[in-house]
Amino acid sequence: MKTSDIAALLLLGAIWGASFLFMRMGADEFGGMALAGMRAIGAAICSIPLLTRVRLVEMRTHWRDIAIVGIANSALPFVLFSFAAKSLPAGVSAISDAIAPLLVALSGWMLLGEKLSPIQASGLVVGFSGVVWLVAGTVGFSGGAHAMGWAMAACLGANVCYTFGAHYSHRRLRSGVTPLSVATGSQLAAALLLLPFTVWMWPTQTPGWTSWLAVLGLAAICTSLAYVLFYGLMARVGASRSMVVMFLIPVFGVMWGLLFLHEPVTLAMGGGCVVILLGVALTTGLVGLRNRGGTPSEVMTERA
Repeated sequence: MKTSDIAALLLLGAIWGASFLFMRMGADEFGGMALAGMRAIGAAICSIPLLTRVRLVEMRTHWRDIAIVGIANSALPFVLFSFAAKSLPAGVSAISDAIAPLLVALSGWMLLGEKLSPIQASGLVVGFSGVVWLVAGTVGFSGGAHAMGWAMAACLGANVCYTFGAHYSHRRLRSGVTPLSVATGSQLAAALLLLPFTVWMWPTQTPGWTSWLAVLGLAAICTSLAYVLFYGLMARVGASRSMVVMFLIPVFGVMWGLLFLHEPVTLAMGGGCVVILLGVALTTGLVGLRNRGGTPSEVMTERA
């Protein structure tokens, strides 16, 4: 990889890691639904310059599949992660985001008959052990355990949505439509879906300027700009190398939470993060053998 590509990879990891910081900053004043809706609407507006004639034709031809991907990969995860941000530290939410490749591999093996090598199967065991460690250490038996338990469940639900969206897009949108058209069209679909709910659940008290800055960061930087950077990077270095960003997101998410929100880094966060990422490395084929039908890391490139 060129130095410029490594820099782009680090920048992308920093940007996507910051999305959990911004959600944490804006969730209390906007509420989960309004925050998610504003993120999708803002990202759709920022994506308007990308609507070339070719992309408009592709989106019109494949609008049903793109809409489904928009619901699974944007609308629902935005809502669920925004809901979780009201209770969970930004670093914990960022770490939980790394389990999506594990779910992709597990569901592919259980439901779609995809084969896993022994190394990949061991990666699933290792990765989900890290998830148990993270959940147990985070929720624990504190007074806020009930709310944090629901927040962790929301993070898991968001990753289940990503898993469905990755499989669906990988099978239905691999030909006849470019990835950037899918990303742009899915944001438009998510915005249209969340718009009425955003109006309905708009906060009674006007959010402060820091919350509005968080929304701007989520929409313009962490969603619209990040997808452009990701697909540009993928075109230059390939899918597998681009997916190294999965390992950077939790690291930056924890770091931003520590620097800007003074969130403590606990043993459960550090240990769970390391174990989960080790499992992801084994399962996605970044370490060890690859399966024939496309590694989970290749399938996860359809997540956007």
